[in-house]
Amino acid sequence: MMPERPLAVTDFKRMKEQKTRITALTAYEAVFAHLLDESGIDIILVGDSLANVFQGRDTTLPVTIEQMIYHGEIVARSVKRAFVTVDMPFMSFQISLEDALRNAGRLVKETGCKAVKLEGGTDIIKTVRHIVTAGIPVLGHVGMTPQSVNVFGGYGLRGKENRSQVMEDAFAVEEAGAFAVVLEKIPKELAAEITGKLAIPTIGIGAGPECDGQILVSADMLGLFLGNQPRFVRRYAELGNLTLEAFRRYIDEVRSGAFPTDKESYSEF
Repeated sequence: MMPERPLAVTDFKRMKEQKTRITALTAYEAVFAHLLDESGIDIILVGDSLANVFQGRDTTLPVTIEQMIYHGEIVARSVKRAFVTVDMPFMSFQISLEDALRNAGRLVKETGCKAVKLEGGTDIIKTVRHIVTAGIPVLGHVGMTPQSVNVFGGYGLRGKENRSQVMEDAFAVEEAGAFAVVLEKIPKELAAEITGKLAIPTIGIGAGPECDGQILVSADMLGLFLGNQPRFVRRYAELGNLTLEAFRRYIDEVRSGAFPTDKESYSEF
């Protein structure tokens, strides 16, 4: 039974120990944030995936710290129970430890979020430790890390040829003090092994069923994007098609004069 109070970072290790699966989805604005909170979701991630969903970009690389603060503040203000985590965007934590801490601090102070998420493994141990030591919880992210798309040459599966590196990365962020780690687009067998060996929870996206929790982009699982989606996405609704139908019906009714009627109009009498 999950608590009705706002979730704290300490709840997630307890959930792993009790084998209660952690649920996470993304939000970038007030409507989805409120609905997710009402649904009972555990973690709301204000992801730099807003570049794809909100801005219509091909990669997450152009997102700025100011944009993450803007969207993060809206989401955090709209939530009462869920644990709001905000992505640290590309080049907001890679330049120096001081720069990383400054930007992490801005995200927490200016948005009201509970934690920040960083992509990377062995290469960011010092950064994660520096941020955690300052009192800011960190959610790790290893495997296929979208901010490294130009290094990887695309968004392909990770952890086949570089299995040991993904394992090492996961242990590295745990050792550095992360409270949990996202495992993205890696073989389910590797994800299961990592999950069994780490003391902190794993949250999978395209990493199979054995992770301690799961996360998806809300727009993906609601079917708001038409056409093909990644294999790991299950569409729980087809809101894209429903929305198109609603828009077209509105257009037809406005043009035919069927909308508005007297019921939707005001009168002097």
